[in-house]
Amino acid sequence: MKMQANKSWVLLPVFFILLSLLVLSSPSKGSAENLIEVRSLRHWSTPEYVRIVIDLSGPVEFAKGKLSNPERLFFDLKNAKIIKGLQPSYAVNDKVLKTIRIGQFNANTARIVLDLELSDYDFKVFNLEDPSRLVIDVFSKGSDIKKPETKTEASIPDTAPTLMQRRIVLDAGHGGHDPGAVGKKLYEKDVVLDIALKARDVFKHEYPSYEVILIRDKDVFVELKDRAKIANRNHADIFVSIHANASPKKKGRGIETYLFNWTNDAEAIRVAERENKTVSKEDLKELQSDVKIMLASLQRDLRRDESVNLAGSIQNSLVSKICSEYPDVPNHRIKNAMFYVIAKTEMPSVLVEVSYIDHPEEEKLLADESYREKIAHSIVSGINSYFTLVPQQKMTASNASPDNKYKVKPVNYIPENRY
Repeated sequence: MKMQANKSWVLLPVFFILLSLLVLSSPSKGSAENLIEVRSLRHWSTPEYVRIVIDLSGPVEFAKGKLSNPERLFFDLKNAKIIKGLQPSYAVNDKVLKTIRIGQFNANTARIVLDLELSDYDFKVFNLEDPSRLVIDVFSKGSDIKKPETKTEASIPDTAPTLMQRRIVLDAGHGGHDPGAVGKKLYEKDVVLDIALKARDVFKHEYPSYEVILIRDKDVFVELKDRAKIANRNHADIFVSIHANASPKKKGRGIETYLFNWTNDAEAIRVAERENKTVSKEDLKELQSDVKIMLASLQRDLRRDESVNLAGSIQNSLVSKICSEYPDVPNHRIKNAMFYVIAKTEMPSVLVEVSYIDHPEEEKLLADESYREKIAHSIVSGINSYFTLVPQQKMTASNASPDNKYKVKPVNYIPENRY
């Protein structure tokens, strides 16, 4: 018995050594092969905020913190490593942000440090997928920066600083000789015009601080390229094109919101082809040749990121109101497609397909004024939700609208030579 006990004591240290080797050799969450790569960093300034985009090999968890004297904001990316050769410092020299620095804080943590120009600032940070990115927006936090107030701006003194009036362009698809999708009784052009008019009225009564521009307020045809020009010329903050869908076998149902991007999805391609049918072959060829340049542009990247946020806000609002109340109307989520009408806008832009007009049940819903009213309310609510997340820009009375009142500007077709 004594010999067996001694033998056990001899084998015990050997057991612990083998166990330690096994633990050390097994892959862990923070091992090199499992670390998320920090691949690149981009930044740009807008009148409202500075945006930093960190390109990653996958989604990342992060912690954030603030340091003072001097003022700094940092983000620790967990289980992440910086690829070799990545630039360690970026001069921004903006009124809010001086410099961005990036380095490997420890073996499993990449740290991003923002050297700030002022202490009175705010920020928002969020992840984007496909591809994975971490987005940081930094902006000044003045005492006069507020969310849009639901009152007319005529009540604000002319000499007081006010918020920049958000300018929204609503585009009712098709019109005139172009009926759009056709149901048994309804035309798409009539349904979406009614929704756009209803949305305008909701803005007027519930969110009077917004300025609304309608591409058309009656049954007229406007070229797709001219719709984008109208939005660009009026320096719109967002562009929302409203449509009703159709499917080849009249079996499609549901609500979806599109943004401009390349796609291999056959259904999205089919929907875009239908909506683009009034575009000339020359214009489509020009668009196809410009796509790679457009999608590689930093400005387009910024616009696309904001379009994702806008599409998400509108789709979520539609789903929470329409799909929850009408469970047979499916949520088809956010999709990409090459819609010409939102290809050349210079602001965040989306196209909303509110229901399938050629499906018998959904055509009945679209014929119901209360259903169209709910769609209009949902779109407006989604737009307002989007703007509550976007930092406001201060403006003075000298560059505000002349009358400082809520306005709706119906914009009729303007020939090419008038631009």
